[in-house]
Amino acid sequence: MASISFCKFHGFGNDYIVFEAIDLRGIFSIEDFARKVCHRNIGIGGDGIAVLEKLDSEADYLCRIINPDGSEAGFSGNGTRCAVAYLYFKNLWSAENLKLQTKSGIKNYQLLERGENTFWFRAELSKPKFDLPKTPLSKMVLSEANEAQDTQGFSLLLAEEKILIGFTFVDVGNPVACIFVEDFDALDWRSIGQKIEHFTDVFPERTNAVFIKTIDKKNIEIRIWERGAGETSSSGTCSIAAAVASALTGKTERKVSVHAEGGTTEAVWREDGEMLITGRADLAFCGEWFENV
Repeated sequence: MASISFCKFHGFGNDYIVFEAIDLRGIFSIEDFARKVCHRNIGIGGDGIAVLEKLDSEADYLCRIINPDGSEAGFSGNGTRCAVAYLYFKNLWSAENLKLQTKSGIKNYQLLERGENTFWFRAELSKPKFDLPKTPLSKMVLSEANEAQDTQGFSLLLAEEKILIGFTFVDVGNPVACIFVEDFDALDWRSIGQKIEHFTDVFPERTNAVFIKTIDKKNIEIRIWERGAGETSSSGTCSIAAAVASALTGKTERKVSVHAEGGTTEAVWREDGEMLITGRADLAFCGEWFENV
């Protein structure tokens, strides 16, 4: 029986359990391990785990994000922010800036403010991409959209009925389908989000779905369905994707406040194409997990 140290942080309620890779060397399956510790009833409970490993390369640390269903995320805005906060909390890092290697590339983090157990960061996340994954059906969807000269109107067969879902696709390290709505209560966005996530004919690795309501040119409100995690109170990747999609379609400026149920993320899509988000990570608690290895 091995004792494994961890700390749990959250970004606006979007919670991640942070481990150091060196402490998980005896774990046979990281996928099974993530499923166990993320379980809300019999585990620690979380929207994912973050695993950190010190590097001697262009980046300072490697961070892997594993979802509660055992799948690995390409990136997580809140998850990586929680991981970086762990490094400062544990006094493993003290410089103002840190480079984090993720599955989708190197991301840059700047510590803006630190309280006792609260950390504010600005993260530079590189540039978004807008091409759908190349599948036979996605080619047909794109062809139909081009003929209609409407890149928002994609007809997707969800369940057994054909529902016209208009969305903007933004890849911010994770794929995100951005759906603009007038009223969250007017549709079953959770059910639609789950179906879009698993529409693998267009999204072979599944996708996040974010539902966006425009408030004004500088503010949007969102609801989030994350692949591998389901409904979450906040999401860094969905927040920046929603901001990019809103600016791209002319609904907002390039700098917006993204209001989720858990809190507000400040998002910027700069003129040079770089994406920035500013948000916080709060320590929930630290402890020991006992595992048979």
